[in-house]
Amino acid sequence: MADEFNAEQRRYLEGFAAGIGAARITGGLATGQGAGAPAPEPTGPDAIHIKAQDATVKAGGKLCEQEKWKRAESPFDGHNRLKAEAAQGKAPKPEDNFRWRYHGMFWVAPNQVSYMCRLRIPNGVLHHWQFAGVADLADAHGGGYVHVTTRANLQVREIAPEHAQPFLDGLADIGLGAQGAGADNIRNVTGSPTAGIDAQEILDTRPLAKSWNNWIINDRSLYGLPRKFNVAFDGGGVMPVLEETNDVGFQAVEVLEGATVAPGIWMRLVLGGISGHKDLARDTGVVLKPEECNQVADAIIRVFIENGDRTNRNKARMKYVLDAWGFEKYLAAVEEKLGRKLERVDPAHIAPRKPTNRYSHVGIHKQRQEGLNWVGVVLPVGKMLSDEVRALAAIARDCGDGQIRLTVWQNFIFSGVPDFKLEEVERRVSELGLSIKAEGIRAGLVACTGARGCKFAASDTKGHAILIAEHVERTVKELDVPVNVHLTGCHHSCAQHYIGDIGLIGAKVVVSEEGDTVEGYDIVVGGGFAETPKIGTEIWKAVKAEDAPVRVEALLRTYLAGRSDKAETFQQFTARTGPEALRAAAEAEPALREAA
Repeated sequence: MADEFNAEQRRYLEGFAAGIGAARITGGLATGQGAGAPAPEPTGPDAIHIKAQDATVKAGGKLCEQEKWKRAESPFDGHNRLKAEAAQGKAPKPEDNFRWRYHGMFWVAPNQVSYMCRLRIPNGVLHHWQFAGVADLADAHGGGYVHVTTRANLQVREIAPEHAQPFLDGLADIGLGAQGAGADNIRNVTGSPTAGIDAQEILDTRPLAKSWNNWIINDRSLYGLPRKFNVAFDGGGVMPVLEETNDVGFQAVEVLEGATVAPGIWMRLVLGGISGHKDLARDTGVVLKPEECNQVADAIIRVFIENGDRTNRNKARMKYVLDAWGFEKYLAAVEEKLGRKLERVDPAHIAPRKPTNRYSHVGIHKQRQEGLNWVGVVLPVGKMLSDEVRALAAIARDCGDGQIRLTVWQNFIFSGVPDFKLEEVERRVSELGLSIKAEGIRAGLVACTGARGCKFAASDTKGHAILIAEHVERTVKELDVPVNVHLTGCHHSCAQHYIGDIGLIGAKVVVSEEGDTVEGYDIVVGGGFAETPKIGTEIWKAVKAEDAPVRVEALLRTYLAGRSDKAETFQQFTARTGPEALRAAAEAEPALREAA
């Protein structure tokens, strides 16, 4: 179309477009109002964000690039342009890569010259035909494989630009979506994977997760936050949902007689989790009725929208507002939004949470429904080929209740499996080269995308995770319990390395005087979650990736030789031994001495 204009006309149009952009940035001063005229009051769903940006600039701050991009063109207003350009096979400019993420599409070049799509699956529950449908879309528009993520979600990679919108259209056809799954938005809503089937749970999180998901995706004012935002619901069952690693966590609790509120099931509010920044969510003392979760979460987020840092992306998460203000000031601002006080209950009046089972995501477990079971499938680093996905979907259809329940451990469970179908499930899973056994290194192995598909990653986490698993299976055959080994490629910590028994974070290791580097890791130990939340302690820095398997082997051998009994977990052993003593004992292991 540009060819239809002469040079003078093109210069005029370029100048006009620049003027419009300046008007947006300055709040209207470039639109001919006169230098002294006040900018018009922002209106519409984006007003709360524009006012926050204006306040930042007025206070002397400089908006970061992403904030300028949001203001120049809404990712929703620009969607038709994005579609048209993608249909021509064009790679997006940086600002359009950011805008596409509002629609769930991430341009991941140079690691892969294509899009990755991250879905929205509230509470991680989908039907077998949706699971198979995602595999079909991966074949038609992507790389022919699917990843399970650490937010109980699915993502598909290697989507060419011209396939971006057809892929999203295909998701809509099977009742799924990706809106708001990336950028500065509220990410996939997680809830207890065994909701409704767990005999221990005190509340089914599925209605809450679905309700909150619907609340946010239909309110444009809740998009474009200062930074991404995570919310999780824990129903008190045996399978952890890692709500302590979320910005907002709602924990089902039983309030006892004698409290300041009526006894019964309430939701306890925890705030400020972000494990990659070495912080876990803390109890606020606030409890609320389950039906109040949406309203309270909305108010929490609006306080964040108005007060989050829009100048420094590294300090833009809600944690940093909490650090600067303190919890009481933040909660007072939330109460002002709500127009009422929040209920607070002394912890002495809350029944202790029943213990989680750190291995409940793998293996066979009895459901609350008599004669039925859930079966957790081990998925090493969460990757499945499309044919495997369709075969697993068929097992859910033929042997269970037809549902696939994704977990935050990069795997999934079949639910509603009758006792007489268990043998068939195990056989069919085994025929795919997979396992349901709650033992060995692979049952607790978690890895982010890594350098094969993420420009931030310093190491090939998924590839190295498999090498570690293969090495441990050869050398530590006596390992009889799952140990959580988490590999993350960068400071974003998508694989939550700080809460693993053993955590590895990607690092470039200098190997010559000239500064040449190879892929490697810093290694931490002793992290935990659920009833034993803890940020792990670093014991080794700059370990070459090729040496990581032997380091993990040495740690596991030290644990097996020194644990009090099989019931003592790796985290408990680390706490009893101490990180420094553990490192010294591991370095004395023959395997590590020989490697040195």
